[in-house]
Amino acid sequence: MNPTREQLTSYLEDALSDVETAQVEQALRQSDALRKQLRQLMEERDRGDHSVGAIWRRYRLTCPSRAQLGSYLLGVLEPAHHDYVSFHLQTIGCSYCQANLADLQAQRQSATPSGQERRRRFFESSAGLLRPAR
Repeated sequence: MNPTREQLTSYLEDALSDVETAQVEQALRQSDALRKQLRQLMEERDRGDHSVGAIWRRYRLTCPSRAQLGSYLLGVLEPAHHDYVSFHLQTIGCSYCQANLADLQAQRQSATPSGQERRRRFFESSAGLLRPAR
């Protein structure tokens, strides 16, 4: 594979699929000329592309926050917002947000103790501190 300038730009913006990203990285490992082209693109980008689209992508203005992704995971978002986050994750396929969501899911699965167990432990640890009813 010999990536085009557009593919390299998409690679820098993390806008390629996993397969395409792997292909570009493999090509970069094998070609000094391609690495040089990538460095030139990075320099051009760092000089300050100030178009609305570039700023929008760079600062991920359409991405939900991590807190919103957590609420999505818990199923507590309002329906319209839930639909947008679903669209962003599934249709747009934002790899940045998918990675955030996967991290939140992993944290949720590894969270111990469970909520009920935690409440029981809090109650047991504070039971002697409660005043009797008068």
